[in-house]
Amino acid sequence: MFEAAPIVATDKPGLYAELAQQAAGLLHGEKNLVANAANFAALVFHALPDINWCGFYFLDGAELVVGPFQGKPACIRIALGRGVCGIAAERRTTQVVADVNAHPNHIFCDGASRSEIVVPLVRADGTLLGVWDVDSPSLARFDDDDRAGMEALCAEFMQVHA
Repeated sequence: MFEAAPIVATDKPGLYAELAQQAAGLLHGEKNLVANAANFAALVFHALPDINWCGFYFLDGAELVVGPFQGKPACIRIALGRGVCGIAAERRTTQVVADVNAHPNHIFCDGASRSEIVVPLVRADGTLLGVWDVDSPSLARFDDDDRAGMEALCAEFMQVHA
């Protein structure tokens, strides 16, 4: 049985390195997408400070559909190119939004969210699995360290689901 260890790092790169190691252990030996996504979201939600939502949106045809997450109920379907998640999926690039209220294409699922980071989940063959989305109630919560850390976390997830 997996048990998350307390994070002892004192900086973001160290925090994400420890969290990525825990994610690798959590996902080891399990291939079920839903089970892994649910546990991954729970691990991150309880380990990262100052976030109010984290979870997956999986590609279903021409839109993203909400998958396992932690936080308040979320938008169910997001068109490609719409909102921060849809843009990340369409462009296949990580999106960091310091102030969602200033983003012209933001979709408001939780009015408490003030900043957001979304990482596209691209398989080894180049196809899109979906996106990993994290929200914070604080302005400018996410920076380049978070971008690198979230991308490393998602790489662990994609090792299993590539």
